[in-house]
Amino acid sequence: MSGSASPDGRWSIGELAEQAGVTVKTVRFYSDRGLLPEAARSAGGHRRYGPEALDRLRLIRSLRTLDLPLPQVDRILAQEDAAGATDALEDAVAGQLRALGTQLSALRWREAALRLLHDCTPEERADRLRLIGAVTLPPTTDALARFWRHVLPARLPARLLSTLLEAAVPQPPADPTPSQVLTFARLHAVATDPRVRDIDIRRLAARTSDGACRPAVLYEGLVEACALASADVRAQRPPHAGEALDCFVGAHAGLRDTRDTPAFRRRLSAQLGLLAHPLIDRYWHLAGELPSAARQPTIGAMDDWLRAALDAQVA
Repeated sequence: MSGSASPDGRWSIGELAEQAGVTVKTVRFYSDRGLLPEAARSAGGHRRYGPEALDRLRLIRSLRTLDLPLPQVDRILAQEDAAGATDALEDAVAGQLRALGTQLSALRWREAALRLLHDCTPEERADRLRLIGAVTLPPTTDALARFWRHVLPARLPARLLSTLLEAAVPQPPADPTPSQVLTFARLHAVATDPRVRDIDIRRLAARTSDGACRPAVLYEGLVEACALASADVRAQRPPHAGEALDCFVGAHAGLRDTRDTPAFRRRLSAQLGLLAHPLIDRYWHLAGELPSAARQPTIGAMDDWLRAALDAQVA
């Protein structure tokens, strides 16, 4: 068949299909959905297409090769000659990239989870399967964020709460090892443990003697103290007195509207020891095993360092 249109400048459905390298069924499918308009109908009622239909059909095939859904293809074609055509295509491609990234992440996590189950002993398999089964793939940090929203005081400013959640909630690795899958699954189990309801860390933000309640004073000070201690913790220097410890104690003194004195430091050391909770300790231990902890120490590691510095000073 010739590579040009018929003498009237139009193609039959079969001619168009052959020119585009597709089946007649494919051309009819796109025509019936309005993606490929007909130029006219023959005297016998057969579809006829103009030369521009070939470029349009090739564009449709290209978009479908990228797995773009038909509604998105329709929007791109509708704007093909408009100023927003480029924007429509860019939005569609960006959406596909996001969806593909999610799918690839899920596949990487699934592969690592399967390797974890394949390489463990039969005695370990049931427990690991239970842990992994509780985590969606790819995993989200929703449960970890809910954990801290329960533990932290309710009256924190939104900006401060966002800062604390960002620091306290580790992101799951994009390309995990089997051991990292297990660590994150265990961290998820801690965050969803029913005993979370019993955590009494909120007593740190209890009302002071004058009836005030200043949880923001405490946690803003703790964020600053952790920032000051970060370099020492990362370098694995022994806990010691200094600016970070002074800021740490000052935050607790500010909460209680009292002065930082040796007597206060002794009382604070004893109180912080009583407030320790195994679920919180377990959370920080597991968070410290994820890749993000290699870039920045966890709040738990910095809090342990500051508390150790306080204990050493008052001992």
